[in-house]
Amino acid sequence: MTLIKQMQAPDEFVGFYLIKELEVKQTNTTPAKDFMDIVLCDASGQISAKMWDVSAADKETFFPMTLVKVQGIIQTYRDKLQVKIGRLRKALPEDAIQMTDFIRSAPISPVDLIHTINQVLESIANPTIKSIVSFCVTKVADKLNHYPAAKTHHHAYFAGLAYHIVRMLEIGEFICKQRPFLNADLIKAGIILHDIAKPEEMIAQLGIVSDYSLQGKLLGHISMASNWITEAAIHEGIDLQSDVVIGLQHIVLSHHNLPEWGSPVLPQLPEAVALHYIDSMDAKLQMVEDTLLTTPETEAWTPMIRGLENKAIYRLNL
Repeated sequence: MTLIKQMQAPDEFVGFYLIKELEVKQTNTTPAKDFMDIVLCDASGQISAKMWDVSAADKETFFPMTLVKVQGIIQTYRDKLQVKIGRLRKALPEDAIQMTDFIRSAPISPVDLIHTINQVLESIANPTIKSIVSFCVTKVADKLNHYPAAKTHHHAYFAGLAYHIVRMLEIGEFICKQRPFLNADLIKAGIILHDIAKPEEMIAQLGIVSDYSLQGKLLGHISMASNWITEAAIHEGIDLQSDVVIGLQHIVLSHHNLPEWGSPVLPQLPEAVALHYIDSMDAKLQMVEDTLLTTPETEAWTPMIRGLENKAIYRLNL
């Protein structure tokens, strides 16, 4: 079977893949005809696909998170690879394939990631900060070990959120040693809390986001996390006007840095400034790493990366 990472135009192929996204659209022709705009994925990556002239039966058969057997041709459209689907059917029991075989996962086991997060949580010296962080983590304890960090931009795979948090904690530990004026407890707390509401913002299965929840659409993870800090303080009997509560809320609310990026306030604490750049560094480097891993090694340039201002990355031949 051809892995998505290995696909090259104008190859023809037959193989099993998972439908990650699917939307029925209409052509601009007269009369308009229905077609399926699909994203296929396997453990090596994902690729856009089109299935033209779909029938009513097709629209009742194929949905996101469906394993399918695909016969298609790989084409280039606007400098990107795309599959033209010739034949499509659902996977059958006798095909002997499992959905987990087609899911990309964090390179570290979820058990180890959660263990690391809990270790750092326990190392927080300030008991008030620790109690608030622990309360918020408990709210998503059943999802933190498998949820992605985003739908598409970065760490968008099984256990991606926990992996993102752990990588940020590693960077944060270094930054606190290099810049001892930073409060290490606030840095640890901010890293764990900044995206802690993502599992309630997104609807995901096996690391693949199908939609955003009602709270996610109307509130977003930043304001939700800030609300959880308030809820934790009330639960623990902590003064809502205390420096700890206001500081943690500010760090969470400002971590996207600018209003146009989703932050209602700008970073105005040293730890808030640090958290934004720790988050940005890990997210952007992960975008680069993910794109390199899912681009055929025969290609010198990666596709354009939306989260990097649509820049492509070049592999130096050293």
